[in-house]
Formats: sequence, C-alpha cells, structure tokens
Amino acid sequence: MRLTNALAMLGLFVLSGIAPTQAQTPLGDVKRGQELSQRVCSVCHSVSPGSAATLNADVPTFAAIASRPDITAERLAGRIIVPHPPMPNVQLTVAEMRDIIAYILSLRQR
Repeated sequence: MRLTNALAMLGLFVLSGIAPTQAQTPLGDVKRGQELSQRVCSVCHSVSPGSAATLNADVPTFAAIASRPDITAERLAGRIIVPHPPMPNVQLTVAEMRDIIAYILSLRQR
C-alpha cells in the first residue's frame, strides 16, 4: 500500500508542474527550500552551500547531490517520496518537496 501511495504522490508531483522538459528548472521557492532543509534534512545531510562533508560518509551533502550529472527534479522527488534506508520517512507537502528540490538544484555548480 505504501508503494502505491508513493507512486500516486509522484504522479501528482509530476502533474503539478515538473515535466521532463522542465527537469532543470526549479519551480519551488529556493529560500523556503533552504530554510526547510535546515530544519528537516540537516540532521543527516550537510545542506549549506560549500559544505564539504557530513557526519556520516555514506550521506552525501546537498551540493554533492546537486552536482550529480544524472540528477533531475523527478529523481529527487522519487528519492524523497520513496525514501531509501536509512533515510527517515519525512512527510512533506508537494509544495515543500518542490521548495527543497529547487534549493538542491540551485546548488548546482554552473
């Protein structure tokens, strides 16, 4: 049941404005995404720009995630909606996910 709900949420997320042709365009609020990331994600991830490492070497920084060549808004959404161990199951609204994703994508080195 959880996977079904996650897939439905991903479909809603995609239909709400993140299309493959827009994958590189952050559609959320970067500033709100940074603030939310500090509150929700910084327990495990280093979320600030220029952060070199996290407490756990297996947990990438947001800058490292953003710099992956294959990263898209859809992939980020999928990783948030269907969390991977040991990532906690954090309940976010679609708007909150879009904001966090916009923030992560804003960290991409140009």
